Amino acid sequence: MKKKLISALLCTSMAASLFAGCGGASEGGVDPDAATEEAAEETAESEVVTNTFGDPNGTHLEMWTFVELHGQHYGVMAEEWNKQHPDNTIEITCTTYPYGDMHTKLLTALEAGTGAPDICDVEVGQFPNVVEGLDQWLVPLNDYAADYLDTMVTARMETYQGEDGNYYGAPYHVGATVMYYNVAAMSEAMGLTQDEVIAKIDAVKTWDDYAALGEEYLGSVSEEGKYWTSVDTGGVDWLWIAMAEYGDDWTGGFDDPANVQLDSVKNMLSMQQDWLKSGLAEVSPDGHVDLEAGFQNIMDRNIVSFPKAMWYMSRFTNYMPEESGNWYIAKCPVFEEGQICSVGIGGTGTVVTQQSENIDLAAEFLCWAKMSEEGEQHIWDTLGFDVCNAALWTDDAFAHDENNQYNQFFINYPYDVLADIGMDNIGKISVVSISPTINEYFCTTTLNEVLEDPDYSIDDALQEAQDAIDMEQ
Repeated sequence: MKKKLISALLCTSMAASLFAGCGGASEGGVDPDAATEEAAEETAESEVVTNTFGDPNGTHLEMWTFVELHGQHYGVMAEEWNKQHPDNTIEITCTTYPYGDMHTKLLTALEAGTGAPDICDVEVGQFPNVVEGLDQWLVPLNDYAADYLDTMVTARMETYQGEDGNYYGAPYHVGATVMYYNVAAMSEAMGLTQDEVIAKIDAVKTWDDYAALGEEYLGSVSEEGKYWTSVDTGGVDWLWIAMAEYGDDWTGGFDDPANVQLDSVKNMLSMQQDWLKSGLAEVSPDGHVDLEAGFQNIMDRNIVSFPKAMWYMSRFTNYMPEESGNWYIAKCPVFEEGQICSVGIGGTGTVVTQQSENIDLAAEFLCWAKMSEEGEQHIWDTLGFDVCNAALWTDDAFAHDENNQYNQFFINYPYDVLADIGMDNIGKISVVSISPTINEYFCTTTLNEVLEDPDYSIDDALQEAQDAIDMEQ
């Protein structure tokens, strides 16, 4: 384990930036909820910040994170906990470290058996390193989460599962992948009303339907440099969607070797090559849509549709506020009708360490703060994440709150889309020890080969990737 730990420590910074570009963001799959969830490098703090909340006379808990807003969430929840539990109050000190520093510090403390906090955020790309110690390092949360599990999205809970089947992390969000459509741009170009465009979008069921609508849109556009969508060389979100739809997982999970030579991956890459050749798609500027060049490309209406996790809503409000009222959220198309249509991408799981002197209280508080109605309400209102407690998706007061910034920004209600997808139609790609190797190779080599040169042999590219991955497993 020590050799693996040292390797993990050396790779922490690299994996952070990689996951941020390949899957999501810091509160972004192996991606940014892979560099953290919305881009660890983007949202993670650059200096240490410490805040203490709650009752100075209560039980003291230490919490580490790499996003200060996360720490503030626990501060708010500690105050609410104390109101509800006056005989069992807590004081919580939340320390925010730079992304790499925090994960290295946590791994070192777990290995040493001393120095770890009671509660700690762990970005999804780093979770395999931390969960390696199973219940010797972390506290199984199954019993503490029992009251919420019936309505928690299973795929998200399983993301933070150990090979022993126990849940070791509490999620912040689903990270459900959806399609974003610029209805305003489509309406203007196609000479249709907003309702007419939305009807066409809602009629899209398969990727063939999606491409056909794109061709109709482009047939109405005379300006050069306009595309239906863009495909990513610096992120694997599109491939995760394809695998989820077919029920594949290139990591092999805990039991099987990694295999990237999957029909689902081939089908997606082949379709994208066809789109590039026909002019339906372009390669995303700087590799994917979750960078400044991507935001500008969207605002310039060079693309009018793309898939991304629901946490991308915050990118619109933070970096593209002028797009308010233009965009519609819909389910992702599928290759074959009847397939699941979404996959959870990115994320941060919060753990309780075995070094805590107050394990029961820390674990009970953690699960309540992240899974209860009160906790999920605060996560939605302040962090803007699509919450994992599916019972709230159809709660009118929660899902249709007109004061919520995302309900105001988008044409439709985001949670109506989530409810339409359903918690059982959100797939999962495992994040295990081989995941950084797969993502690094695809983001640096494979995707550039087959998308920058759409005539490049997909079979050859995947064989090259498999050979490289096999050397690491």
